[in-house]
Amino acid sequence: MPPENIDTAKSRPEETGADKTRTEETRVERTAGAAGAAERAAPASARAADFGIDTTARTTGEAIQAYVRNLRNGELGALPALLGLAALFVLFTVLDSGGTFLSLLNLANLLQQGAGQTIIAMGLVFVLLTGEIDLAAGTASGLAAAVMALHLVSGGNLLGGMGTTVFVLFCLAIVLAIVLALMLRIWFGAALSALALVLMLVGFPPNPWLEMLLAVCVGITIGCLTGFAVAKLGMPSFVVTLALFIAWQGVTLQLIGDGGTLGLRDPVIMAVANGNLSTFASWLLFVVAAGGYAAVLLNRQRSRRKLGLVAQPTGLVLLKVGAVVLLGAVATFLLTLDRSPGATPIAGVPYVVPIVLALLVAGTYLLDRTRFGRHVYAVGGNREAARRAGIDVTRVRATVFVIGSACAALGAIVYSSKVGSVSPASGGGNTLLFAVGAAVIGGTSLFGGRGRVSNAVIGGAVLATVNNGLGLLGQPASVVFLVNGLVLLLAAGVDVLSRRRSAVAGR
Repeated sequence: MPPENIDTAKSRPEETGADKTRTEETRVERTAGAAGAAERAAPASARAADFGIDTTARTTGEAIQAYVRNLRNGELGALPALLGLAALFVLFTVLDSGGTFLSLLNLANLLQQGAGQTIIAMGLVFVLLTGEIDLAAGTASGLAAAVMALHLVSGGNLLGGMGTTVFVLFCLAIVLAIVLALMLRIWFGAALSALALVLMLVGFPPNPWLEMLLAVCVGITIGCLTGFAVAKLGMPSFVVTLALFIAWQGVTLQLIGDGGTLGLRDPVIMAVANGNLSTFASWLLFVVAAGGYAAVLLNRQRSRRKLGLVAQPTGLVLLKVGAVVLLGAVATFLLTLDRSPGATPIAGVPYVVPIVLALLVAGTYLLDRTRFGRHVYAVGGNREAARRAGIDVTRVRATVFVIGSACAALGAIVYSSKVGSVSPASGGGNTLLFAVGAAVIGGTSLFGGRGRVSNAVIGGAVLATVNNGLGLLGQPASVVFLVNGLVLLLAAGVDVLSRRRSAVAGR
């Protein structure tokens, strides 16, 4: 019989169960691949028709119902902090019979007083999102401020200001940080740490801008050291940062001296937390900020509609934009009025406002619109799943500590400017506690995977309001500490309950 007439089905061995399973899986994969290609090639309208639940534009009523449903499922976000902030404003307004709390001078001081801790909290959000903690952020900020102030008062001669032994050890620590950053492939950390080394070795006459840059680079150097110990060596972040909390305080004490104080007499540095924009610059800031916010929201809604994805109703988006624009216009108008109690006029938006806004925009963009931001949330949500998905978990965990320490240095510049000096106690005490408290109170979870940079701003406003209001009422420090502790405990309780509610709801 010719070979072509032989029954080929009978001539090959019988298929086993595993063979049949693999054959079936191959068919399913080919079918799914073809369906996926067809789906991607289809227009947005067709995809919307096939997947109405995921790609249908909602009405305003449906959007509100979805928001309420998320609240019931434990997705509270920053709502508790916003409600608490509103309640505090009402409470202190009623209790302050003299009307000082709502005065323009006090509201401007409120923005300036809480800016330093808020900036540190913004950096801690990145660390908390990965499920880690940085207890050394406060003293790291104090060390960065001490280097900045020591360079200023020593006329640019850090070798003479530190002493030969301390200067050499400090430079060797920076070299180590550069090497570790290169090992972790954190290129910006290595580059800015190298810049810190160059600034220290080359030396330069007192210059406020270069001194502030040096402080930020020192903060990044600290972050590289911390990130390597936690992410690469696998040491618990609580233990590492607790040890560094003590160590950095000792280094700061060595640089300044027991009982010593380094004054910041430079007008540029002093203006960071105490200066104000001109009236024209204040309104220009409002136009840029409000216009940018409106453009981002409207462009996002247009893009999602074009792709056939869920988009908020146009009316609701316009309502949010209008509310923000109105609030910003009122705040700008009030801050451009003269609020001086004396003859010298004081008007304009404080410099700390555009600083915080710039960091808020940069941090939000980094978390929401970049691959790194998605990796941060993935690592915080489930570290093992992120590793299996191909994410470089070690690099992500180390990078968040670098970002956190950089923000700590920026916060140090602001609060040192507000005080006008740097002491061995700078960055110690309650600086870290209030910074962590600001992030948690604003809605960032201590368990990782949930939070936004804006949470730190809202939480910082809550703590600043508590401290300011109780101070105006003449309450002792014991009451201030007690209330702050209770507020933080309440925020942590809300976080735990919301997570439990989310787990019950299957989210």
